Amino acid sequence: MTTNLDLMTLNEQDEEDAIQHDVIHIRVQQRSGRKLLTTVQGIEEKFDKRKLVKYIRKIYACSGTVIKHSEYGEVMQFQGDQRTKVAEFLVQIEMCGRGVIKIHGF
Repeated sequence: MTTNLDLMTLNEQDEEDAIQHDVIHIRVQQRSGRKLLTTVQGIEEKFDKRKLVKYIRKIYACSGTVIKHSEYGEVMQFQGDQRTKVAEFLVQIEMCGRGVIKIHGF
């Protein structure tokens, strides 16, 4: 699937370089009461996480942000349980394969 979404921060990349190779961890955490928080960690630096968050927020109607974590670097956070939606989105835009994504929680 091709999209007009330019997720690369670098200008000229080969097809091989446009694919995520490291493991992406998607977790869900309980906040308070029934509120949930989904975190996505492990996306390589060559991808623009802010653009990813902006696009995911728009198509899935959820709040999201990029935070700096002392141990994991930049981590994307989304309101609610968005684990499967985010995983499907990353595979759909051909950023990575299903084998690279690890979904944690419940």
